[in-house]
Amino acid sequence: MFALSQPDRVVLQAPERLVSEHRLDFRRDALERLSKAAADGARRITIDLRETREVDASGLGVLVLVQKRARESFLATCLTHTPPSVRHLLHLTQLEALFEFED
Repeated sequence: MFALSQPDRVVLQAPERLVSEHRLDFRRDALERLSKAAADGARRITIDLRETREVDASGLGVLVLVQKRARESFLATCLTHTPPSVRHLLHLTQLEALFEFED
């Protein structure tokens, strides 16, 4: 995962597989970058899903956790380059409303 800083946002690259066995690394890195972004005055965190091909329930849990922590720090959470399969999963689980989307 890489993190790219822009003046008002931090962009995180999600892994190809956001599943149980990969979630802890992404979670740790995302929350670390989120804390730094909030301290640096960022207004949003963007999670780039362009390379993500598989998401399971634990992966969704990480996305929701990052969104919750971002909201607590007054940051918006945006998902970008969201594959149709991931967007459909967010819709089915009624989690779509938690995020902003950019493509």
